[in-house]
Amino acid sequence: MRFAFFDTKPYDKTSFERFGAEYGIKFKFYDTRLTEDTAELARNCDGVCAFVNDTLDADVLEKLADLDCKYVALRCAGYNNVDLKAAANCGLRVVHVPAYSPYAVAEHAMALLLTSVRRIHKAYIRTRDFNFSLNGMTGFDLHGKTVGVVGTGKIGKVFIDICRGFGMHVIAYDKFPAKDSDIEYVTLEELLAKSDIVSLHCPLTEETRHLINCETIKLMKKGVVIINTSRGALIDAECLLEGIKARQIGAACLDVYEEETNYFYEDLSGHILNDDTLARLISMPNVIVTSHQAFLTEEALSNIAETTVKNVTALHDENACVNELIWKNGEILHGTPKAE
Repeated sequence: MRFAFFDTKPYDKTSFERFGAEYGIKFKFYDTRLTEDTAELARNCDGVCAFVNDTLDADVLEKLADLDCKYVALRCAGYNNVDLKAAANCGLRVVHVPAYSPYAVAEHAMALLLTSVRRIHKAYIRTRDFNFSLNGMTGFDLHGKTVGVVGTGKIGKVFIDICRGFGMHVIAYDKFPAKDSDIEYVTLEELLAKSDIVSLHCPLTEETRHLINCETIKLMKKGVVIINTSRGALIDAECLLEGIKARQIGAACLDVYEEETNYFYEDLSGHILNDDTLARLISMPNVIVTSHQAFLTEEALSNIAETTVKNVTALHDENACVNELIWKNGEILHGTPKAE
């Protein structure tokens, strides 16, 4: 099989070339993102391999179907950028990577938290200038603090384990609580009211879009720390900015941003940033922004490539894949039974 691989970065190639060769899949690597204008690059391919900032709306999917593509292989867990209903109507089959390394993302969330509350980023800059003053560097203990975890899937559970290792009190909210677990579930309102730290680990849906907004921020403790390593649109960035300016939010640790598509993964150091909200957030002394890198470990990259290749191989050889995303009667079903 041949796949057009969009939004390629140097760190993508090694693992995908290795597993592609093992399973007989040829990847054509393109630096450009997948859009209606670039979809033509998938001509003579069985499908496309796409990432979080590629466009997979109805127009793009129809164009891919016209090019006789059969598969959309997402090399990520999230699929909010895919019009699954349109994919079904076009006869395109979509697969994703639901779990590649929950440890990578959960550990990055904790790294952001520790960096923020212990002022590690500021200390690094100071000491490089031989400034060894401790003024303004006072942090706080994580031990004994209450952390509210929104979303208790694989990543959320790993983050909970890490927090417990620090001696933190964990409460959680999930629309579908984990069965037979020792997790203390509360309502979202109670979580926001009681938490010193709120960490988001839930998928982006219409229901969770702008979960953190001007009204929910008012429910939070004054000085709360917000962590988001999931999807940018879980937070209304304008409301976040206002909450920081009002001193309601004590710090924000962001690996994702709602309008990140034109910025993240690119070197814009020689350019003027057109997004005023993002520029203002980055300028805040109590905000840390990383460029959607929580997934970026050697283990995760290898797992992503292996799972993606196995996904499309299963569809091609067995007409079934446990990681398929299927739109049926207005619902999203996960996985197809193995064909007899």
